[in-house]
Amino acid sequence: MHKTEYVLTALAKIKQTVERVISNSEQIASYKYYYMSPAGMERLESTCMLLIAIGESIKGIDKITGKELLPLYPEVDWKGAMGIRDIIAHHYFELDAEVVFNVVKNEFPNLLQTICRMMNDLDATKTL
Repeated sequence: MHKTEYVLTALAKIKQTVERVISNSEQIASYKYYYMSPAGMERLESTCMLLIAIGESIKGIDKITGKELLPLYPEVDWKGAMGIRDIIAHHYFELDAEVVFNVVKNEFPNLLQTICRMMNDLDATKTL
């Protein structure tokens, strides 16, 4: 697969996943929700799995583009997006639900907007 097509496909998957996390979290007003019931814990766990997938995909994009694409979009903390994946995967029992909640509520809307802009930019140029 051509590099641009691969990146566009990965961005589309990230976009879809970010939209799902935002939608699934719309009714959650506090990180404390996660601790209040088994359903809350399941929501936290599913959100964490999706954060891992997003982080891993971002790492793949960074690698295939020779670390040149992500710096063009400095409005996103790419290092943090990739790092939260590592924290969840390697330090799961130290996970802080408040951090997950804040990422979803405060960072994901900007991430979604940036992913859409990246897709539009790449679709318009078709070159990487």
